[in-house]
Amino acid sequence: MQNRGRRGKGRRRGTKQRKKRISRLSENGIMFIDFRDTKLLVRYLTEQGKIVPRRTSGNTVQQQSQLAQAIKRARHLALLPFVSDIQR
Repeated sequence: MQNRGRRGKGRRRGTKQRKKRISRLSENGIMFIDFRDTKLLVRYLTEQGKIVPRRTSGNTVQQQSQLAQAIKRARHLALLPFVSDIQR
């Protein structure tokens, strides 16, 4: 009989080291995210209008929650669109 399990043999797959993302907010010294600053908020939206996740943007937990709240407020006041006009 062959041993089909690979316990303890070989190297692990999928353990690729990721580059540590640095937040643009920390680099620029932005402490407070204002919902009226649409130029900044648009950078954290995808083409479809979704909020970019924390692991992609490199924000801290506090920065990401402030960012999400600011985007939601800007959407509510019609400063930002809820969805994009681009359709496939």
